[in-house]
Amino acid sequence: MTSESAPQNEQNEQGEQQAQQAPDERSARAGRWRRPGPQQVPGPELGGRTGWREGGASFGELKKLPGRMSVRLRLTLLYGLLFFMAGALLLFVMSVLMANILGNVKVIGLGITDAEAAELQHQFVEQTMKQLVGRSLMALAGVGVITLVLGWFVADRALSPLQRVTTTARRLSESTLHERIALEGPDDEIKELADTFDAMLERLGQAFDSQRRFVANASHELRTPLAINRTLLEVALGDPEASDDLCTVGRTLLATNARHERLIEGLLLLARSERELTTRNPVDLAEVAATVLEHSARREHDNDVAVHRELTSGTALGDPVLLEHLVSNLVENAIKHNDADGGELWVRTGMLDGYATIQVENTGAVVPAYEVERLFEPFRRLNADRVESAKGAGLGLSIVRSVVLAHRGAVYAVPRPGGGLIVTVRLQPG
Repeated sequence: MTSESAPQNEQNEQGEQQAQQAPDERSARAGRWRRPGPQQVPGPELGGRTGWREGGASFGELKKLPGRMSVRLRLTLLYGLLFFMAGALLLFVMSVLMANILGNVKVIGLGITDAEAAELQHQFVEQTMKQLVGRSLMALAGVGVITLVLGWFVADRALSPLQRVTTTARRLSESTLHERIALEGPDDEIKELADTFDAMLERLGQAFDSQRRFVANASHELRTPLAINRTLLEVALGDPEASDDLCTVGRTLLATNARHERLIEGLLLLARSERELTTRNPVDLAEVAATVLEHSARREHDNDVAVHRELTSGTALGDPVLLEHLVSNLVENAIKHNDADGGELWVRTGMLDGYATIQVENTGAVVPAYEVERLFEPFRRLNADRVESAKGAGLGLSIVRSVVLAHRGAVYAVPRPGGGLIVTVRLQPG
């Protein structure tokens, strides 16, 4: 018994090891994509699909389903109920009138007494009314079904303008406020609602354009004095007679000036990325990622990070310059907020679920799940607000979100087990 069970245990252990290795080999062949977390971009899913979610609707959503009744269905049921009430009232009135008319009919016959005549009259009225009411109810039921079907199509016809308004509202974002409903048809309440919605979009578009122009103009105006300050500081530091204290102060001011310049460049890029796209070309994310990683390797970084490339072709439709800034911000953010020694960075590109996808994963400090969404807000950093500017201005992920919104894509972020962050971007295929 013992000698036979030992080989069996060894075989079971080998089988378990092979079963554990098989998923690793499959994940390696598939590019080892990490499952994205909650979407960080508000709005509908790409193409109306929910390929990233597990198990479909949640239990809370399933509990709400019985209480969710569309206006079209409610109008149809209301039309049917009103028809049946009117039909029942008409049937009742008709029955009363018919019974009154039949009650005046006299039965005349030879050799028939008055009692027998009254009995024959009563039977005739009763049988006639029974057949009349029965056939009328059958006719009412048949016509009622036809009425429900017609009411369903009539309600759909009446609500189609509202569906157009809803579709437009769902599709709109900061970068598509130029679109209008432009509803045509009779000058009724629905057209008035659509025109009011268009007027609101016009005001919102003007407000957003004014804000972007202000940010862009202010950033342009600030670039000139910062460039002058940098030039003056570099000239002062190049003076051989400058004292050590002056050089120390100059280098500190030069570093501060450089951080301000990066902030201004980030604001300019943020304002540009929030505008409507004027260029839409097929762009291979693998080529963009390779270019960004080559440029990043030439620059000096405070962290020594090992970069792992898993680049496969994935063509997206969009602005090549903005997409390069998107990948660059993801990579630079992953490098800056990585471990000081022995940090790692994974960059993956390819097609996933029919969409061009890029995923950047990095080691680093532990990121609480409730802090992830706040990282996409301007000037937000982990465990700090408007501080620790040495690591950047806090605009990296904000620019990523703006570029994704301009391309009508989706960005997902989830804390990495053991520390760090996993950011996944999905874009429309080119």
